[in-house]
Amino acid sequence: MKKLLLLSIIGLGILSCTTQKTTKMTNSPSEWKHHTNIYEVNLRQYTKEGTFRAFEKEMPRLKEMGVKTLWLMPITPISQKVKKGTMGSQYAAHDYVSINPEFGNLEDFKHLVDEAHKMGFNVIIDWVANHTGWDHVWTKSHPEYYLKDPKTNDFQIASGMDDIIELDYKNPAMRQAMIDAMKFWVKETNIDGFRCDLASWVEVDFWQQARPEVEKIKPLFFIGEFDELDNPDYGKVFDASYSWTWMHKTADYYKKDLPLSELKDLLIKYSAIGDQSMRAWFTTNHDENTWNGTEYEKYGLIAKPLAVFSATWNGVPLLYSGQELPNTKRLEFFEKDVINWNGNNQMASFYQTLLNLKSTNPALRGGDSNVTTYLLKTSADDKILAYVRKNGKDEVLVVLNMSKEAVNFKIEDEQVSGSFKNVFDQTKRDFATHKNFEMKAGDYAVFER
Repeated sequence: MKKLLLLSIIGLGILSCTTQKTTKMTNSPSEWKHHTNIYEVNLRQYTKEGTFRAFEKEMPRLKEMGVKTLWLMPITPISQKVKKGTMGSQYAAHDYVSINPEFGNLEDFKHLVDEAHKMGFNVIIDWVANHTGWDHVWTKSHPEYYLKDPKTNDFQIASGMDDIIELDYKNPAMRQAMIDAMKFWVKETNIDGFRCDLASWVEVDFWQQARPEVEKIKPLFFIGEFDELDNPDYGKVFDASYSWTWMHKTADYYKKDLPLSELKDLLIKYSAIGDQSMRAWFTTNHDENTWNGTEYEKYGLIAKPLAVFSATWNGVPLLYSGQELPNTKRLEFFEKDVINWNGNNQMASFYQTLLNLKSTNPALRGGDSNVTTYLLKTSADDKILAYVRKNGKDEVLVVLNMSKEAVNFKIEDEQVSGSFKNVFDQTKRDFATHKNFEMKAGDYAVFER
């Protein structure tokens, strides 16, 4: 369990137990989850073909960039009844145990997973348990699996989304059918886990039931779309969860000029949750990009500092298709709208540096009580977010200009001393004598001891 330390004079420190121990490296998610990252794959928009086989050709460059875990958006067939747009929503399933022909067939997906494993990737798939599309096979074979609208005596429409209908989790047979469907993908394709869509819209006791049942096949990684600040019970089931509150607060911080202290206070709240589960940190994803704007629309000058934060704070970094380009357009959700790849991924080396550091430096292990994270005191605490993460002799120092202007400042904290190397330009700095910084708007620095 994390311990919080408030240092009224020298700043805010977030502490965890620092007892050093040796962790045996295994292929189980119980180990690799601590140093992994997740790259969300939007197959429909990734290539002109939009298929599993076409995406396979992109995997070598993603491996070179340092990506560790591939998350594929839903791969199941799309319901045609009440379909959105011309292609429909991938989150309106027609069948839980079939492949969307838009992407290929089951053998194509098995091939992708096998090739990914050979290259060292883990593969997780989107799992949409809360609802299905209107013509899911269960609507005919098992209509009793669904909630009914007493006003219409028809299936109950999901809140705010009329192309999907809600399942009845009070039905034990439906629960077992859902678990069996999840088992199908593990048995048949050897995936490594699930990203669970709208996880908190499903009763927590289902996940408590489902996870151990599915993991009788093999250990898996589970990330849930919920914020543990609002849903603490779910955090006891999932390896990682979303940081929705942080995502919204950082957008408001930039657009509404909120005080930086509000972000620091929020980080303390997240850290109080402890290390049983991790937070996933991100600046964009499929929903945000399409409906609320690109990371550059939302965060402007601090988009890159927030990307650095996502890769270095306690938890797991989550990237979306095209961030390495960078993608500066909103992708259509229900239509074909291929990412404008131009052969020049300007952000690839940026992410490569961060992802490799995350994977190799013990100080950046997520959800590990051996790691201590300190928020640092600076002479410009209203503009600068600085922190150091420590795991024994390993240390990573991060300094982010979160303001819209250039800032000259000094780190005024006893937690930083000695010689560090800047991971981006390889220059060395001795913080015993050199704690002064000059940062332009949008600047960031990451140092490794």
